[in-house]
Formats: sequence, C-alpha cells, structure tokens
Amino acid sequence: MPVALTIGDFSRATQLSVKTLRHYHRVGLLAPADVDADTGYRWYTTDQIQTAQVIRRFRDLDMPLGQIHAVLAAPDLGTRSELIAAHMASLEQSLARTQSAVASLRDLLAGPSGVGPVGQRTVGATMTAAITAVVTMADLVPWYQGALGELHATLDARGMRPVGPAGGLFAGELFADERGEATVFVPTATEVPRLGRVEPVVVPAAELAVIEHRGSLADVDRAYGALAAHVANHELRLDGPIREYYLVGRQDTADENAWRTDVCWPVFSTGVANGTATSSGS
Repeated sequence: MPVALTIGDFSRATQLSVKTLRHYHRVGLLAPADVDADTGYRWYTTDQIQTAQVIRRFRDLDMPLGQIHAVLAAPDLGTRSELIAAHMASLEQSLARTQSAVASLRDLLAGPSGVGPVGQRTVGATMTAAITAVVTMADLVPWYQGALGELHATLDARGMRPVGPAGGLFAGELFADERGEATVFVPTATEVPRLGRVEPVVVPAAELAVIEHRGSLADVDRAYGALAAHVANHELRLDGPIREYYLVGRQDTADENAWRTDVCWPVFSTGVANGTATSSGS
C-alpha cells in the first residue's frame, strides 16, 4: 500500500521544491493525494514519486507544463509517444538553430565578411503573380514561406510556369519599425487572374545595387550590411523597398548550403565606384 508523505517529505523525495509542488497543484499537473480541509496541508503518496520524477525530467527538457499535462493524461501509449516525439523533434530543431547561430558567430568573429562583391543591375518592369500584406518582422519568415508556396500552387493549378526567379519587396518600415508591407512575387509570362490573396502585380523597373548571399537566410544580415556599406560609399541611394531574388531556394532544394539569394538596394547609379565602373550583377 502507498504511504502518505507530507509535502516537505515529498519535496525531499522528489527534489522538487515546496513552491514548485504548490504551483503544480494549482495548475492541475500534480495534485496531492489528499488536502486537509481544516489546515490546508497537502499529503502525497509514495506511488506519486515516479510521476513527479517524470515531470521533472520533462521540465529538464524544457517541455511546457501544458504539454506535460497532455502527456500524463494521454489515453494510450501511442498517443503519449507521439506527444513526446513531437517535443523531441522541436528540441532537435532548436539545437540545429543554435548550432547554426554559433557557427555563424564564430565565422563572423574570425575575420572580414566572406560575402561576395557588389554589382549593379538594371531590371525592367516585370509582370508577376504576387501576395502582399503588412507583416511583423517576427512573422516574416513563416509568412514568406506560406505566400511563396501558395503562389507556386496557384500557378501550377492554372498550368502557368514561372518565367524567372521568385522575389520579394520589403518596405523600410518593416526593418525600422518591425512592421511593414511585404510582397512575395513570381514572374509570369501573362497576367494571372486574381484568386484569393494572389493578384497580378507589375514589379517596377529599377536600378539596383546587388549582392549575392549564399546559404541559409538566417545570416542574410551580413549581405545586407555589406550592401548598405557599398551603397553609402559609392551610390546615390533611392527610397524604395529592398528587393530579394531567390535564385535557388526552398522550392528547389532542402540543402540550405545550396541556396542563393540576390539582395538588391534601389540606387541612382553614378556609374563610378572609386574611379572605376561598378561590375554587372550575375
């Protein structure tokens, strides 16, 4: 038969503080076996020790209390295993992001940026299928991924093929205020009919300073920094959205190391940089 323990003894047995045990009781995660109606003292039993140990290990893995509750309340082993596997996958993704950030930081601290040279390109007005929205910087990546997938799916459904790399237009407010207008577009040979969020948009002609970023967009800020320095030194910058062109991206390969993105800053070109003409973009 299980033996009753005071909350103090249960705390020592499980190495969970009394404060933590009281919190777990309040949120319904680990209720005492009995609560004295007169004194309010909490009593636990020895057969609750293993449950407390399980909870502690889940917390060591940064599992939120709500997910722990779902695991403990799972109706069968299969459901419980699925919930645990989902959290482990989330941990692996977080670890991968951390490792990528550490590698990028080490590379950054090791010496000068390894980004490519800045070129110059004139682009004409381009008919595109596009999705435009006001988004926050925190939501930009998932919004961009969803919008790009929707554009390709819409074109596929209509039997239309892109005639150039997908791209994006990003207003200055998005960077300065962390909220602003963003457009993702795919060039088309003819005007695409409006459908849901997808609409025909003519991306205007522009003179652009261009730098190619290779790899994940997680450290695309290095390309932005090099491009901004070049524009400040050699070009007459114009107001207007920053452009990105996704030459090789998620739609082409899952290998982030193979991704190539052109980052473009609108400029009024003087045609001269340190006494020499700027190079053409690739």
